Amino acid sequence: MNIKSIVLFIIATCFLTACQTSSTGRTQIMLYSKQELDAMGEQSFAEMKKSQPQSTHKPTIEFVQCVADAITKNVPKSAHSGEWEVVVFDSPQVNAFAMPGGKIGVYTGILHVTEDQHQLAAIMGHEVAHVIEQHSNERLSSNQLTSIGLAAADAYMTADNTENKELWMTAFGVGAQYGLLMPYSRSHESEADIVGQNLMAQSGFDPEAAISLWQNMAKLGGAAPMEFMSTHPSNQTRISDLRSHLPKAMTFYQPHQGASCTKPKVIPKSKQKQ
Repeated sequence: MNIKSIVLFIIATCFLTACQTSSTGRTQIMLYSKQELDAMGEQSFAEMKKSQPQSTHKPTIEFVQCVADAITKNVPKSAHSGEWEVVVFDSPQVNAFAMPGGKIGVYTGILHVTEDQHQLAAIMGHEVAHVIEQHSNERLSSNQLTSIGLAAADAYMTADNTENKELWMTAFGVGAQYGLLMPYSRSHESEADIVGQNLMAQSGFDPEAAISLWQNMAKLGGAAPMEFMSTHPSNQTRISDLRSHLPKAMTFYQPHQGASCTKPKVIPKSKQKQ
């Protein structure tokens, strides 16, 4: 069996043994176990807590925890069955994240963009949706398969004495970046928007707030790359998709189940540099 046949066999085996389907019907490739991903998430979160300052403002911490408690109680047990650890990081970054293993991080910078509990629930629902849909596993798996493919191409062209090998390898690398990895990430973001909007509605938060959240994000301005060159959909694409999905999300809306999480009138601005 030659090099090309061996590599094709390996890739085919990966696809046949690791294919799954997301809740939205999208085909997924999973090469890692849940236990492996949980361990990675726990380790990464522990390192972040050591290296990044945490907020000590009690009203802010209580507000974030209140929203997180309402959201996470509706997360499928298959995604995480234990308690969720929530940390507010003292940073001007306009960001939040969730990790496998039941970890949520919220930067104080995002709290100056989210106007109320509903908008914070929108961003938190989005981040937790990444965990529910196992996007970390997909991302790691696609990177690994891309590496295998590039190594295979290199070995095959070396054995075949292909002319302009370096030029071809560069082309393959660029093609993988913009043709596979970036669109793959955009599909994750779009899926997390929709799944997160459903989750926040199910948790008692107004799903229309997801639209106003991204309108606020768009107002932040700044030069952004074309959507084709970005790992994220444009703000306008997200707003349009969330607005289209709103009638469906409203069917999950349970306002009587929502927690009463009051945003502090004043949230201290971080002294950290962005």
